Amino acid sequence: MTSPARQLAPDVARGLALAFIAIANVMPYLHGRPYGLRQHLIEDSTLDRAVSFVTVAAIDCRIYPLFSLLLGYGIARMAARGGRRQTERRIRWRGLGLLLFGAVHGILLFSGDILGFYGLVTILLLPALYWSTRRLLGWAAVLVVPFSAVQGFAFSDVGPTLQRSLFWSMGISDPVEALLWRIPEWGMGMLGMLGVVPAVFAGFWAGRENLLAEPQHHRRLLATIGIIGALVGLAGGLPAALVVSGIISIESGVIALVFSVTHVATGIVGGIGYAALIGLACSVPAFAASRFADVMTAVGQRSLTCYLLQSVLMVPILPAWTLALGGVIGSAQAALFAIAVYLVTVVVALLLRSFGDRRPAETLLRRFAQLADRRSEPLPA
Repeated sequence: MTSPARQLAPDVARGLALAFIAIANVMPYLHGRPYGLRQHLIEDSTLDRAVSFVTVAAIDCRIYPLFSLLLGYGIARMAARGGRRQTERRIRWRGLGLLLFGAVHGILLFSGDILGFYGLVTILLLPALYWSTRRLLGWAAVLVVPFSAVQGFAFSDVGPTLQRSLFWSMGISDPVEALLWRIPEWGMGMLGMLGVVPAVFAGFWAGRENLLAEPQHHRRLLATIGIIGALVGLAGGLPAALVVSGIISIESGVIALVFSVTHVATGIVGGIGYAALIGLACSVPAFAASRFADVMTAVGQRSLTCYLLQSVLMVPILPAWTLALGGVIGSAQAALFAIAVYLVTVVVALLLRSFGDRRPAETLLRRFAQLADRRSEPLPA
């Protein structure tokens, strides 16, 4: 059976989003100094504060929803390609594979892992794929604020405080103790990711409509969603960004909670907007044929491999239980380090494509999901 042709826009979106994932993920590695709102360091230098402002306003809690939409989109496209019963079995096995990937990644390397939660979402939310559009988007809208409140509350302390609300293992120098702490961190982190569920629902809808397959036919819709979504995301991120960067100060815990929950909730809308804007860009022939889009496609087709590789490169250098550089550098240096890590993954992705179009983690996940086919085969007589 011939594999269906891959769609450009989702691959480009994954490839580009991984750059911002690296910047978002590097910040929790910074440890051993006072924390403020959203668990960001309270910085002294103007450059560090500027980087914190941009990170919180435009990246933090805005990129995982983008990936979550793409997750839902991919599930919907898989479901559209075959018989319902067998396809659902494959999708659930793929979800189980993601959960196992996430457990290994989260416990051994980075407890801020998102793969485990994506695995749970894949398994548990599959029935929602067959809801009506009205019900699907209605529940997506209804769940935004209450689901965002979980993480919003956890990261609403304005500080200054040396006590982290998560990622305690980053500041623990003993490797075994840090490993043991990452087990509950990983579980609690998945609970904090509830806010991405509405983005998955939006992805189910987009996948059913196949909006990213031929984005040139949906330019007006993508432009509307993209512009409104991105503006809402940026506007909703500004209050927290102003506090984190030290431009304004607040003492009220209630205001801090409102800022934090607003930050997460509007981030969901912003991530959906980013996905639409990337789809819109891919509708332009010159962009679709560009070298940039080609490179992003190479990374996006290996997004699981590159995502895991980011942790492989960061962990030996940043946490206290390795070289502890995260206890020294500020937000600006951390962002530069994250960009360097991302560029390494880009080079690796291009090399993997050149040498036989290899996709290591993706191939392993696909083979695991194919176990569903073996289990469904009738026993020999």
